[in-house]
Amino acid sequence: MKTSVEISYYPLSNNYLVIIENFLKALRSYEQIKITTNGMSTQIFGEYDIVMNILTKEIKNAFSNPDSLFVIKIANACLDSYTPPID
Repeated sequence: MKTSVEISYYPLSNNYLVIIENFLKALRSYEQIKITTNGMSTQIFGEYDIVMNILTKEIKNAFSNPDSLFVIKIANACLDSYTPPID
């Protein structure tokens, strides 16, 4: 099953940019997933089991930083090329 995940990471730390960059670098090291980032969130696309295993591992690593917060949305479809209809 394909999945799409939108994730936002909020490390509550003065050096939050470095922490976010390290998290994104870790995600980009996996060739099995497709990643798109923008100023507000990161979108991850791929096979559900693979994506969720990667996120479980990398979020656990991120939680080594005190006061980390994630906001996550998960869809049961690959929406990497979805364009909403225009009325």
